[in-house]
Amino acid sequence: MPRIAYLVSSAQEIRLADGSAHPTGYFAEEALKPYERFTAAGADVVVLTPDGRAPFADPYGLEGFFHYPDEDMDFFGSVTRTFHHDPDDIRITLHQTTELGLVAARRIAERLKARGMSAADAHALVSRAAKIAWRADRPLVDVLVDEDLTGGLSRDELRSAVDELEEAGRALAAERKQRLDAIPGFREPVALSALSDEQLAGFDAVFAPGGHGPMVDLADNPDVTRLLASLHAKGAPVAALCHGPALLLSAPERDDGQWLFDGYRMTCFTDEEEDQTVPGRLGLPWYVDTALKNAGAVFDDGPAAWVSHVVVDRNLITGQNPGSTEATADAVLKALEVR
Repeated sequence: MPRIAYLVSSAQEIRLADGSAHPTGYFAEEALKPYERFTAAGADVVVLTPDGRAPFADPYGLEGFFHYPDEDMDFFGSVTRTFHHDPDDIRITLHQTTELGLVAARRIAERLKARGMSAADAHALVSRAAKIAWRADRPLVDVLVDEDLTGGLSRDELRSAVDELEEAGRALAAERKQRLDAIPGFREPVALSALSDEQLAGFDAVFAPGGHGPMVDLADNPDVTRLLASLHAKGAPVAALCHGPALLLSAPERDDGQWLFDGYRMTCFTDEEEDQTVPGRLGLPWYVDTALKNAGAVFDDGPAAWVSHVVVDRNLITGQNPGSTEATADAVLKALEVR
């Protein structure tokens, strides 16, 4: 049974570039899904925080739009693939997925099917409208009404599909937070600072979920340095997701004076993605993407922002963003040969 050091930030605020404090912590989805995947696979998962304080869920990460149900996101993906022949040409922003109602496409299509429209025709209609909304930066409901693409649905019926999606996202966020709160390790984590080098060497892997918290207490931490040095020395998986790769900035230097992960391919939450978030727009003091590049990383991001992207280079496993959560966790299990 592999033993995984599940390293979670305990930070509750981050200092912005202007010196003001902004709430932060771990991202709920990124913390919950890998934990449940690892435990389901039989791993012994030990929740650690740098100082032993209980980790704090970032309020931003509990916004409903980060928790849209998988079936809605999958349908939305099938819609966006109709926008161009080459999916690399499609650029979907956080604004488009959270403010324009585009992810409600599945629920609108279901209402059209209930009116007698075939599944293929309903998909084609909402895809046509979504493409217009995407290009013109207009709410999907407005496009459907203004372009006479309602299929007989009223504006209120269309709006109810968007409202239903938003309520489902809020409910799923609350349910995930409840599941996290029920995990003993999240209530009473082990203090990384209290573990000896011998105890650190007993772990078979480390995994760090994201949220902006890791930028506060994992990026320049001597105990994280000890953990990384111990695991890297025996080739154990070092894995991190989204902002979690900030912990790599605590890695020690090699005997040649270079950063431990110099020349490794890796990814993280990109500067492009960061600029679309609330903290990014308010002004962060530094960006993880740029910091890793400056440290010596060979940066490898996905073909577009917000798409799932995982990079594996030797024992290093990194995931780009919240959409990469499941794939990153599966890569860890594959490295541990317990999938």
